[in-house]
Amino acid sequence: MDAKTCLQKLRYVGVLAFATVDGQGAPQIRNISAIHYEPEAMYFFTAKGKDFCRQLLADGRVQILGYTKYKEMIRLSARARPAWEGDQQKWIDTIFEEQPYLSNAYPGDTRRLAGIVFAITDGEIEYFDLGVHPIFRERYTIGSGSITEKGYQITDACIGCGTCAVHCPQQCIEAGTPYQIQQAHCLHCGNCHAVCPVQAVRQRG
Repeated sequence: MDAKTCLQKLRYVGVLAFATVDGQGAPQIRNISAIHYEPEAMYFFTAKGKDFCRQLLADGRVQILGYTKYKEMIRLSARARPAWEGDQQKWIDTIFEEQPYLSNAYPGDTRRLAGIVFAITDGEIEYFDLGVHPIFRERYTIGSGSITEKGYQITDACIGCGTCAVHCPQQCIEAGTPYQIQQAHCLHCGNCHAVCPVQAVRQRG
């Protein structure tokens, strides 16, 4: 798995959930399908008058979520920016060619007046496969994106009692000094943190 494959899988999903935060800090989410994919970038169309557009222009941070029929969750965390003005027409035409139904909403030249294309060229992708055992998760970057550590880690305060391993639903904790969590198979459920008798498990990030 890699970032390019994850973007391709999102393309197959088609309709994705885009989450932003409004001016009052309240979460906002909507489904978007007016999207064009490049090997390591994403371009999407929206109307300039929408709250979605105003939120992106004000802040830019966005999380995008897709869920495949194979029980794969793919989340892209990034900052969306308006595509370069000189390329706006190109990306609008590309998106409307790939998604002909959009012409029902924005016929003719109305799309050029109403619409704007945002670009995502840098970001972090989290891939989470619930359809296998043990589960599998991994993170990738596109452009200059960075990886955010999540989950749990067992510190040197570990006394080797094995309580964490017994209570791990994925059995992804290996004996050692200290015990080690296999991060690729961790659910981030927090059981290990909750049951450790010496508080040797800390949250990452």
